[in-house]
Amino acid sequence: MRSQATFATKKGVDRLNQQQDDQARCAIPDRLSPIDYASQQVDLIYRREPGTGQWLLNSSEFQTWLKGDKQTLFYPGIPGSGKTILASVVINELMTRFSNDEAFGIAYIYFNFKRKHEQKVEDAIASLLRQLTQCKSSLPESMKLLYDQHKKHQTRPSLDEISSALQSAATLYSRVFIIVDALDECQVVDGNWKRFLSGFFSLQANCGVNIFATSRSISEIEKYFTGCTIRDIGSA
Repeated sequence: MRSQATFATKKGVDRLNQQQDDQARCAIPDRLSPIDYASQQVDLIYRREPGTGQWLLNSSEFQTWLKGDKQTLFYPGIPGSGKTILASVVINELMTRFSNDEAFGIAYIYFNFKRKHEQKVEDAIASLLRQLTQCKSSLPESMKLLYDQHKKHQTRPSLDEISSALQSAATLYSRVFIIVDALDECQVVDGNWKRFLSGFFSLQANCGVNIFATSRSISEIEKYFTGCTIRDIGSA
């Protein structure tokens, strides 16, 4: 009888823990970031002309990026050259290949100067964290701690806290792909631009993340991609 009671108690505790975990999983995404790029991705792929961007998917640069670790592809181009559609093609290819495999993490950002008031650096990093967290069947311990720390006072995590949690989330995957479109349209205040890109490459160095980015041709941005694979979209 005692063993049955103990088993029943354990089941009750496990059920309670699961309920708390489920509640946290629902609450954390909204607290981290209200930004959801999924609808934009769906719209872009819907409007894509057949064959658009196939040259990139077939290229040796992309295949190397797809199969390797700590790989970076940077595609600068003039306004209207199709950078955003190209980013959506890459995201769609990754989703098609890996969305059902929990070993692969995929997260992306579509920067837009028209929405710069809601796309601060903290929001962008938080959105990546949100996406990687939602892809796991169980909530990472680092996320539970972050949630508990800020729940009581209804505060938001700092950029350093979010960045640290993002690194923890990335280590839960065998491979992580991050796609950032229109880097030049990110809101830059108080020197956060440098912290944003430096943080990205730190994430890559520590966690083996692969990065795909697009931007207008701006020297201040391009200098961060020295040594990476760079291909001007106009040359495609």
